[in-house]
Amino acid sequence: MSSAATRVTGQDHLWSVSEHLEDILATVRPLEAIELQLLDAQGCVLVEDVTVPVSLPPFDNSSMDGYAVRVADVAGASEEYPAVLTVVGDVAAGESELLQVGPGQAARIMTGAPLPPGAEAVVPVEWTDGGLGEGPVSGMRARSASPEGASGEVHVHRSAPARAHVRAKGSDVKAGDRALSAGTVLGPPQIGLLAAIGRGTVRVRPRPRVVVMSTGSELVQPDEQLGTGQIYDSNSFALCAAARDAGAIAYRVGAVADDAETLRATIEDQLIRADLVVTTGGVSVGAYDVVKEALSSVGDEDEAGSGIEFRKLAMQPGKPQGFGSIGPDHTPLLALPGNPVSSYVSFELFVRPAIRTLMGVDDIHRSTTRATLRTDKALTSPAGRRQFLRGRYADGEVTPVGGAGSHLIAALAHANALIVVPESDESVEPGTEVDVVLLG
Repeated sequence: MSSAATRVTGQDHLWSVSEHLEDILATVRPLEAIELQLLDAQGCVLVEDVTVPVSLPPFDNSSMDGYAVRVADVAGASEEYPAVLTVVGDVAAGESELLQVGPGQAARIMTGAPLPPGAEAVVPVEWTDGGLGEGPVSGMRARSASPEGASGEVHVHRSAPARAHVRAKGSDVKAGDRALSAGTVLGPPQIGLLAAIGRGTVRVRPRPRVVVMSTGSELVQPDEQLGTGQIYDSNSFALCAAARDAGAIAYRVGAVADDAETLRATIEDQLIRADLVVTTGGVSVGAYDVVKEALSSVGDEDEAGSGIEFRKLAMQPGKPQGFGSIGPDHTPLLALPGNPVSSYVSFELFVRPAIRTLMGVDDIHRSTTRATLRTDKALTSPAGRRQFLRGRYADGEVTPVGGAGSHLIAALAHANALIVVPESDESVEPGTEVDVVLLG
């Protein structure tokens, strides 16, 4: 644990949102870099600059299906007075032995094929008769379907300047250029670039493995029959999805019953595949708050001040929170409240930044903006608490969605932002500018 966590706070100390987040981020460290195959590195953060070993494209090549020609041979060509050239053969993509194009000659060339020696430009096939002796054609005929094969003559109806329809060697990137910088998150275009320059593996920080588990004997898995007093486990699904959205590899553990020993054993079993553990439920002051009971006394024998500390935060929703480390590798654990909205808001404020820190990205927080509050009546907020209300943001305005209840999950599903009411404000009037956390 960090020094911030070991300060004497007292059991009744009310932590601010900023203090709790600061403590988490002072403890969580980026994961060690590893070498991964390209597709396994998707979503990971590059830890070193990547230099281009070979220019792209690696040779001059055609950007069109057409004919490779000498500029002088097609100068002044028109439909009325076409240039008539002898076709010496085909140049297809992947050709290693290239034809020589001499005076009065042309070579059929396909898109991506290397420009043959002697040729200076490419005329699109649509500017020619395609070797058929008739008017302009709309496309290149397959060699097998062309009676003259790749030989015969072609009539060119337009002139072409030097380098017309030729992609120059190194016009994309040149050998020695920096392809990607350290800190880049590898998405599909970046993976494609790495493959294009011949990199089969890359050194990255791996995506964090996050284990999510709900607690509560009342929880039933979706598709099962509800009994009296039971509800479906939604938190573990929402938080797993949120962890994946943040960039993690998420593992969902089925709801654990309200038994401290069972929960402690389940968490210990999961540590082998966890860079971060997230629990939801059982952190308040009730008689069955099993997470608090199971983990309050857990600590790392070889690290002073370690273990899980349960706190009260000056926020709504999400007042009860737990944070610390567990197991031989000091795996970070965040214990979130069980009400669905409290759980999700807590994830966005605390768990998401922790995941992004483990990934090693610079941008760990959701984007925020200022927006005009559109509502029929003033919003109220408890004194001394930072309140986070669900809202719908669009075009510089935000409208509250649902009430302040921490169980209103349907309203959460229709929100795309959190409206932030500072600790100092007990009321916010319609038309006021407010801070908004964007969830999309």
